[in-house]
Amino acid sequence: MSSDQDHLQETDTEARFEFKKEQNAAVKSDKGLTEEVIRMISEDKDEPDWMLERRLRALKQYQNMPMPTDWPGQPDLSELDIEEIVPYIRPDVDKREGVDDWTELPDEIKDTFDKLGIPEAEKNALSGVGAQYESEVVYQNMQEQWEEKGVIFMNMDRAVQEHPELVKEHFMTSCVPPSDNKFAALHGAVWSGGSFVYVPEGVTVEMPVQAYFRMNSEGMGQFEHTLIIAEEGAEVHYIEGCSAPKYGTHNLHSGGVEVFVGEDAHVQYSTVQNWSKNTFNLNTKRAIVEANGTMEWVSGSMGSKATMLYPCSILKGRGATDTHITIAFAGEGQDIDTGAKVYHNAPDTSSTIESKSISKDGGRTNYRGLVHIADGAENSSTAVECDALMFDNESTSDTMPYMEIEESKVDVAHEATVGKIGDEDIFYLQSRGLDDDDAKKMIVAGFIEPITEELPIEYAVELNRLIELEMEGSLG
Repeated sequence: MSSDQDHLQETDTEARFEFKKEQNAAVKSDKGLTEEVIRMISEDKDEPDWMLERRLRALKQYQNMPMPTDWPGQPDLSELDIEEIVPYIRPDVDKREGVDDWTELPDEIKDTFDKLGIPEAEKNALSGVGAQYESEVVYQNMQEQWEEKGVIFMNMDRAVQEHPELVKEHFMTSCVPPSDNKFAALHGAVWSGGSFVYVPEGVTVEMPVQAYFRMNSEGMGQFEHTLIIAEEGAEVHYIEGCSAPKYGTHNLHSGGVEVFVGEDAHVQYSTVQNWSKNTFNLNTKRAIVEANGTMEWVSGSMGSKATMLYPCSILKGRGATDTHITIAFAGEGQDIDTGAKVYHNAPDTSSTIESKSISKDGGRTNYRGLVHIADGAENSSTAVECDALMFDNESTSDTMPYMEIEESKVDVAHEATVGKIGDEDIFYLQSRGLDDDDAKKMIVAGFIEPITEELPIEYAVELNRLIELEMEGSLG
């Protein structure tokens, strides 16, 4: 591909995410967190009393918990003022239901997702699509063949109304309770939108389902909740994409993800995040895995001012397995603190964590992980591999693995490498006809290949384009 074509492609990719739309909101809350704001959100959603009660309990927990400040080397959150964040904006679409026909969306919302490529992806590679704009899911659709097999894919607000028993049992109870951390409590108080996925026993959803989350408004918070339940022997791949335009004030993304993996079930959860560099990205994601179940986390974190994200799996049943593959990219002014947590609570469980990070222009990446093997979880095994690539002497990359091993009959391995792009590697590729920029791009593409080969082709291409865009201007 010529350099002109490269430039056009990167410019088009940047334009897809950086555009802004005039806000056309039906309902907008006041800034900050008060009981009045929580009640307004719940009333606007026509929620049952039990959900309002859970929100108010979470609010009290949030108010009584300190901001996290005591982790060594954690991102600086001092610029984040929750009282200046607008927690709820409902766009001018039918609340709760959204639409299932793309052409029925308001023009400004439809144009947003058209530019992000969502309709095309739905036609080509997906079993179902949900699209969230600000605080609400505005579009939801599932192919009939999966609905006929009992698969449920709908937004969380609708699930509260139509599947209350399933939601009551699983929503922020055993997996991610509000007491887990301050931002989980914040999420429990103001959550809005997100996805509910239920796959019945023995059903394999052969094509991925996707949700795309877009923050369009300045100074807002997005708090979508994703709840996935895969019954015994079920299989599903869920993909989420995230983006926001850049503004002069800070935005906050504090989503919550709960995954329940039944016996012999298999869930893959893939994320490609491209938040703007004024966004604080502070999520809580966790899975509970039953006997012989498999959980896979695939994460690409490109944007945000600061990210604190550590997907967690609790291996509850004998023979449960867990895999984490993550890639983080930090440029100027970015602090990307990501990792993984795994709790081996049963015998014969296994986990693999593979972390890749790239930093440039003074950016910082950090792997922060925890592997806990409980007493009695014999014959369990874990392997952790952390690789960091830096473009310059100003950038930093740290590795902070924690191992808590309470059982002697286990297999534990950890490996970490940190380095700059090597002159010898660049020279070798230049001797094969590549210029300096293309040589560095090829090295980075090879470095992140373990994650791209786990994604559908459209997402793998997207991830590579985003990284090339981030590298633009830093090469040579």
